[in-house]
Amino acid sequence: MPLVLTGIFGGFDLRGLLITILVLTLSLSLHEFSHAWMALKMGDSTAADAGRLTLNPVKHLDLIGSLVFLITRRIGWAKPVPINPARFDRKRSMRTSLAFVSVAGPLSNVILAFLSYLLLLIMLTIYLVVNDGSFSGYTPLSLIGTIQEFLLLMFYANLTLAVFNLLPVPPLDGFKVVGAALPQRIYYRILEYERYIGLVFILLIFFGRGIIGTVMGWIITPLVWLIQTPLDALFNWIWGLIL
Repeated sequence: MPLVLTGIFGGFDLRGLLITILVLTLSLSLHEFSHAWMALKMGDSTAADAGRLTLNPVKHLDLIGSLVFLITRRIGWAKPVPINPARFDRKRSMRTSLAFVSVAGPLSNVILAFLSYLLLLIMLTIYLVVNDGSFSGYTPLSLIGTIQEFLLLMFYANLTLAVFNLLPVPPLDGFKVVGAALPQRIYYRILEYERYIGLVFILLIFFGRGIIGTVMGWIITPLVWLIQTPLDALFNWIWGLIL
């Protein structure tokens, strides 16, 4: 059974908590690094100059945002990557460059989700080959069980991060992506109410009876299918050949 601490903490799965912290630390760090990297490609070195062009979690994680997530298990945040659109090159419009920078973070999470599921299937293949096609000795708390839990959580957590950040609501990345296609007057008009829209959005997360979760589920479900279906088919074919 999972390692559980009781007493003043009531009871919680320490092993699961540590895996969750590791997954989110890696995922958020990659997300913010990708914003910084794309900003540099667009001509803005502000994030790089601030030391944010790194995968070092210390540079990206926000203490308050991390504590809020550990307490609520529903919402948290990392340090925003500093961007100066005025420093973008003139190869494209400012809003287009900003859209590229904004989509880089969620896209990195989708790529990490794909790689996590691919690594999971590779690991299972190696395990089956070593154990003559059998899962004998496998338990959820074994090494392979722990790795499987980590990779599956990495898969689903990164898809969740990607979809959440791509919701077209200011100040999320999705609004900046959609904003590139909006008429300039409407785009800046919405930005005037960014703080209030963001507050309503947070209230919906906590008190909206799962509205945001339901909407995200509609998007995540086909994404999971698009990634898992071809990979599962490929590895089922491979297993049929070698096992």
